[in-house]
Amino acid sequence: MATQTSRAKAERGLPQIIRDQLRDEILNGSLASGTQLRQDALAERFNTSRLPVREALRQLESEGLITYQRNRGAVVAGMDVTQLCEMMDIRIALECHAAKIAVPNMVQRDIAQLQEILDLYNASESVAEWAEYNRRFHLALCAPSNNTKLRRLIEEFCLNTDRYTHEMMSLATGKDAPQHDHFEILEACRQRDAARVAALLERHIQETKNNLLATDRLKREGVAQA
Repeated sequence: MATQTSRAKAERGLPQIIRDQLRDEILNGSLASGTQLRQDALAERFNTSRLPVREALRQLESEGLITYQRNRGAVVAGMDVTQLCEMMDIRIALECHAAKIAVPNMVQRDIAQLQEILDLYNASESVAEWAEYNRRFHLALCAPSNNTKLRRLIEEFCLNTDRYTHEMMSLATGKDAPQHDHFEILEACRQRDAARVAALLERHIQETKNNLLATDRLKREGVAQA
C-alpha cells in the first residue's frame, strides 16, 4: 500500500516536473517557436505515460507558451508585436503592484542580492546572460512581496515576453540604458521609496515596449521601401 501511495504522489508531481523542464527549454531558446511537441516522444523522454505529459502541455498552453495546430498538435508558440505589447501592459500592472508591496518588506539581504545581480550583469559580455540577469533582477525585486501566486504570475509574464524581446532590445540598446534604469530602481529600494520604485519600473518596461514598437515599425518601413 505504501509503495502504491508513493507512486501515486510521484505521478501527481510529474506534470510539474515536465512542465518546468519544457518551460525552461522554451524560455532559453532550446525549443524554438514552431517546434512540435509530440506527446509520445515526450513520454519516452521523461519515462512516463502520456497522461502527465498531456497535463504538462495543458499548463504550458494556459501560460501561452504552446499552442495547438491542426495536424501538428502542440507546438511552441510565437508572438506578434501586438501580443507582446499586451503582455507588457499586464507585466507593468503586476510588477508595479508587487513592488509597492515588496519595497516596505525589504531587508538588507534583499538589497545585497539586487546589487549582486547587477554587478554580474555589468561584468558580463553575453547577451544571453544579460537576459538571465535581467530576469533574476525583476524576480528578486518582487520576491519580498511574499506573495507566491503574484510572483509566479510575474515570472511567467516576464519570461514569456523576454524570450522574444530581450535579445533584440539588447542588440539595439546595449546594456547601459537598461542598467541605468536598474540602478535607479535599486537606489529607490535602498531609500524604501515604494512609489518611486513603481514609477521607475513602469517607465522601464514602457520604454522596452516603445523600443519594440519602433523597431517593428522601422523594420516594416524598410521592407516597404525595398
